Amino acid sequence: MIGTAAATAVASGSARADIAGWDAALDRIASGPGAPPALAAMVVGREGPLWTGARGVRRAGSADAATAGDLWHLGSNTKAMTAALYGRLVDAGRADWNATLSRLLPDVAMHDAWRDTPLTAVMGHVAGLSDDTAMGRSWLMTARADPRGLADQRRALVEAMLAVPPAGTPGTFDYGNANYVLIGAVIETLTGRPWEDVMRTELFGPLGITTAGFGAPPGAQPWGHSGGRAVDPSTGFADNPLALGPAGTAHMSLNDYARFLGVFLNQGAGLLSAETLAVLTRSVGQGQPPYGGGWLIVGGQPWAGGPALAHDGSNTMWYLSAWVAPGIGRAFVAASNDGNAGGEACRQLIPGLIRAV
Repeated sequence: MIGTAAATAVASGSARADIAGWDAALDRIASGPGAPPALAAMVVGREGPLWTGARGVRRAGSADAATAGDLWHLGSNTKAMTAALYGRLVDAGRADWNATLSRLLPDVAMHDAWRDTPLTAVMGHVAGLSDDTAMGRSWLMTARADPRGLADQRRALVEAMLAVPPAGTPGTFDYGNANYVLIGAVIETLTGRPWEDVMRTELFGPLGITTAGFGAPPGAQPWGHSGGRAVDPSTGFADNPLALGPAGTAHMSLNDYARFLGVFLNQGAGLLSAETLAVLTRSVGQGQPPYGGGWLIVGGQPWAGGPALAHDGSNTMWYLSAWVAPGIGRAFVAASNDGNAGGEACRQLIPGLIRAV
């Protein structure tokens, strides 16, 4: 999921952390009409979190208060992590930005229309892939019962996607999870390991992220909500099928998410080269809206000191909005354990956080 409507506000004042202003913004939205069960937020600087806050409860109808240290589902904000993971492989000389699908997946029988498609087109949602080709409603209803390993499931999805010609128009932006499931399968082919393992060793480990996992946060953590009712993560229906992982199943604490956002505030932060960071943060081709490696590239934001990176994520039971402004060394995050009311709350909260800077 992507979104651009949230940050129309213009920040004023100095760059000094205005904790009172951030608290007030969070209080206002979290106590407003139609507020979600829980709402959390964070403002990040180049050195890490400047402020975090949380309001509300982990589950509707309970008194168990949510905290900023809880685990929050990232939804489609996982896509930027998958793109960065491929970038790590490029920097290590194990992949390259000009690679085509036929080079990256040489043993996949694919329609001729896909053979010369560059991976960057897939990363920018302009390759012509469609979720409906292999990941439609029937797959969503049955995938959780698939006994195969996740890498094998993704491989089967990719084979089905590429066996037929593009359902969309190559070169035209058409946002879809299929693009990043394919990139995850490419990473698995290049490394010989499941995407989840490569994420842990090549992204989470080097960044010092210790709270990350895949699927709905387990245990004594916030639960996602559907139709106002909490969804028990132990049922297996509190997230999308885990094979969709590279497109949107990661969860972690806000502080750990700040470690990832710091990569974009600190010129790669030693995780990515300057060249790879530049590829990830520029639009692919002439696609509209401008989209790079898991980020919308948003211009025309006076408060940001240059282009901003933005993305929203939701599995319909959680919601997270992130805006990153490298030009001023700030990132703004709003998260909720409700995909409906929480989505509206996150979209309202981000401008309030920006105004308080």
